Amino acid sequence: MRSRPAARLLVINPSGCILLFKFTHGNDALAGRTYWATPGGGVECGESFEQAAIRELWEETGIVSDKIGASVAQRNFVMTLPSGETVKAEERFFVVRVANHQINGDNWSHDEKQVISEHHWWSEEELKTTCEVVYPQNMVELLMSIRGKSESAG
Repeated sequence: MRSRPAARLLVINPSGCILLFKFTHGNDALAGRTYWATPGGGVECGESFEQAAIRELWEETGIVSDKIGASVAQRNFVMTLPSGETVKAEERFFVVRVANHQINGDNWSHDEKQVISEHHWWSEEELKTTCEVVYPQNMVELLMSIRGKSESAG
């Protein structure tokens, strides 16, 4: 089983809400599955996780940044891709604080256009009370950890 490194983005607005995309699979190996997840994607050949995070930020949100901070969390697990391939996922998460809510999907790939059905800025309370599937499953704890780190640094 091959390893699949990926950069995931915790895009947070001034109100402390996090951007998540709704993935609705219709005609692929994950057909019938719907869930919310952070923007991000696979690290391309020759890229670092940080470089992938900057590229994915631009591709999936339209937000341009030439620098991104260190990874704040990571997770490793086995997952099935929409192609049907099973991989060992190695995800690293990067925080991106934004000033506005504008998202531009003009740079989405064909596959992203097929599965991303909407986006939403989720509050911590919404995440705590939703019945929707959200990845990573510990999103609330992750956000609380990030908030704690930024408060102690400030």
